[in-house]
Amino acid sequence: MAIGSDASGSIQSLLGTVVIAVFVITFIVQAFQIPSPSMENTLLVGDYLLVNKLCYGGGGVGDYFMPYRRVRRGDIVVFHYPVDPAQHFVKRVIGVPGDRVRLVNKQVVVNGVPLKEPYARFSRPADDVFRDNFPRLDVMSGPTPEWWLQLRKLVEDGQLIVPEGHYFVMGDNRDNSSDSRYWGFVPEANIIGRPLVIYWSVQGAEGDGTAPSSVSDKLYHFAYVVTHIFQITRWKRTLRLVH
Repeated sequence: MAIGSDASGSIQSLLGTVVIAVFVITFIVQAFQIPSPSMENTLLVGDYLLVNKLCYGGGGVGDYFMPYRRVRRGDIVVFHYPVDPAQHFVKRVIGVPGDRVRLVNKQVVVNGVPLKEPYARFSRPADDVFRDNFPRLDVMSGPTPEWWLQLRKLVEDGQLIVPEGHYFVMGDNRDNSSDSRYWGFVPEANIIGRPLVIYWSVQGAEGDGTAPSSVSDKLYHFAYVVTHIFQITRWKRTLRLVH
């Protein structure tokens, strides 16, 4: 009887742990990996993030009782890419609903005030393109014609007006980022949450931004990480808060 009770208790404990883990992953936090350099040097390729999915609420009745808050200018957010919702992007919010946004020689101006952006990184000299001077109505600013047509309707006095329920986002690595300049706004419903912490950061085999395709490649990468974990871990970035 005692053995049976111990076994039953262990199973119940295991099931309880699994249920809690599933609940946390589904509703509270989610893990993401940074695959591209668009947010350097704030986030690097090979950073692994825990994202707070409850930060902004879910748009339901519970939003009135929980300590949720609105998305703010300057927040880093993880979201479903509007062009392909199956992909997850991470960018910084530059414009919130009602804001008037423009770029002049790389300088972001919101509501007539230049933003102070110590996090922004530039790798090229300013050029007369929509990347550095935005909005531009004389040239299509990206791969989606729909965005260019929408852009023309929302520009007033050379400023882009962010519509209700949408956000204008950009990567901190301004000269190497596919962001709202190229494909448009992020709908509020697409936002998953806000990164909390870099729980692990790795360089080398798992930090080059490419995913192994074949089974043998995956096994090689796994074996490499296991055998070189202390050498490839960026210890100074591990457990670093994201801001």
